[in-house]
Amino acid sequence: MDAWVSINLNWGMMFLMQTTAGILANSFLFHLYNFPLSTAQVVRPTNLILNQLVISNNLVLFSKGIPQTVATFGLTSFLGETGCKFIIYLHRVARGVSLSTTSLLSGFQAIKLHPDTSAWLSLRITSSKCIGICCFLCWSLQLLLNLHVTMITGSSKNSKNLSAKGIYRYCSSTRLDKLTFLLTGVILSLSDILCLVIMAWASGSMVVVLHKHKHRVQHIHSHSLSPRASHEDRATRTILILVTMFLSFYSLASLLSLWITQTVNPSHWLLNTSVLVTLGFPALSPFVFSFNNIRVPQFFTVFCTKKANRPTMVSEI
Repeated sequence: MDAWVSINLNWGMMFLMQTTAGILANSFLFHLYNFPLSTAQVVRPTNLILNQLVISNNLVLFSKGIPQTVATFGLTSFLGETGCKFIIYLHRVARGVSLSTTSLLSGFQAIKLHPDTSAWLSLRITSSKCIGICCFLCWSLQLLLNLHVTMITGSSKNSKNLSAKGIYRYCSSTRLDKLTFLLTGVILSLSDILCLVIMAWASGSMVVVLHKHKHRVQHIHSHSLSPRASHEDRATRTILILVTMFLSFYSLASLLSLWITQTVNPSHWLLNTSVLVTLGFPALSPFVFSFNNIRVPQFFTVFCTKKANRPTMVSEI
């Protein structure tokens, strides 16, 4: 019994540290992307996408990390019927928004990275103007696609079976009939596949452009490169790392979830590992952005001096 309590305590501490670190890092990143609002610096159009990614990642950590941490410490029935429906619905929506926003960010960066030909320049200008609409669609579609969750979710008080609870220890779920389950699965899968295809296209496109750029400048001394080229290369590499991380965590989490759903009584180790992997991207991605962002030192400088000027909006061309 003591060994079982010790194991649960260890898992709980890991969830707590992962969730806390992720929430703090995402909160810092949110302030970093919005501090031009209090300075004379320009506001980049991509900041809207980055803000949405940070918010969705924090919502995943709040709706998945905190309840799972509490449940691992032994309190599994702290959510009622309404609480379970809301928290799982919020998690599914936030996860979907994180996926679609990551694909949107990679696609926008791929368009922005291409040479300034007339066709790509026109597409770049158009895409900059459509960022707000795309972000709105990300939330709207996920809110609609995940409505079914509210009909199959209930309190964990109603179920003592781990297989019925699935990957949620603190809530239970009922099985849909085969037709509804198949239809829902196809719709959600098509949505996810579309986002993954966009990521794959954008990543491949960026790699090709960077490879061509490297060959063009390999005989040119580094100090002759334009600051814009250096900035674009850094931003592109950051997004490529981000997409690689997302695909890795997403693939592993999907495999573990499939394993859990096909197991009558999944082990606690399997359930806990699935949660750890699910929280991996929202917890680690802000550190990738922070380490590769040249504005971090500027943020602390401006934050300490407390400068305040009205921002201006520019097209990122």
